[in-house]
Amino acid sequence: MSATTLAAPPAAPTITVEADPKIGLSGHLRHTGALIRRNLLWIRNDPESMMDAVLMPIVFTLLFVYVFGGSIGSAMGGGQDAYVQYVIPGMVAMMSMNIAQGVGTGFNEDFQKGIMDRFRSLPIGRGSVLIAKVVVEMLRLLVATTVLMIVALLVGFDITSWAGLFGAIGLTALFGSALMWIFLTLGVVMKSAQAVQAMGFLVMMPLQFGSSIFAPTKSMPGWLQAFTDWNPISSLADACRGMMVGGPVAHDLWVTLGWTAVLTAVMAPIAIRKFTTKS
Repeated sequence: MSATTLAAPPAAPTITVEADPKIGLSGHLRHTGALIRRNLLWIRNDPESMMDAVLMPIVFTLLFVYVFGGSIGSAMGGGQDAYVQYVIPGMVAMMSMNIAQGVGTGFNEDFQKGIMDRFRSLPIGRGSVLIAKVVVEMLRLLVATTVLMIVALLVGFDITSWAGLFGAIGLTALFGSALMWIFLTLGVVMKSAQAVQAMGFLVMMPLQFGSSIFAPTKSMPGWLQAFTDWNPISSLADACRGMMVGGPVAHDLWVTLGWTAVLTAVMAPIAIRKFTTKS
């Protein structure tokens, strides 16, 4: 009996997904818009994710105005009412830091859940994923700032210039977007969301309290005043203060815009590169 030769089955076709497809501007815009919609739908389905943007401005405003406002305001020579006028513009600046810190934690959690691996397997622009995150977080920042200003009016803040208020919010949003690229990078390279949160805390706490957000810097030790002079958060807070309640603006405005441009130009390509090459 002759042996029967069985032919090997044909190999299954291999489907290759281009790792970083060359996509035009219209494609990037279309992908970014779809991802923004996806992120907004996720927030709608999980409204608890907005608790930090809603509750944080309320807690910080009431804490600093009613716990520290009397003593610091008296030291400033104007009492609690004067401190309200001082601290609210600083808190507008602070919102950019707190919201930016949260984007890194959420981004890392998306990696742990495998969501980002799915995005990276699709033929979409890698930058679109991160830009969509930044845009949605800027919307959350605007929500947090709106809540802050509502509470500020309730505790006696006097808006002396509506144009200055909107200018301060816009400047804060720009600077916040630059900070978000730093935390997106941390969200990619750190191994856990807790690590991102801890790193953000270690970096942001000295920047927040070693600045002019909560108190004037004149009474600080000389070495700390030197730090606050170079602290971009002080420049942002002073620029917001000048626009919202009056005072010099130009120097702090240009310093803040300079920091924004440098941080974005340096950190955005790094974040996109780390996201693309993460194993």
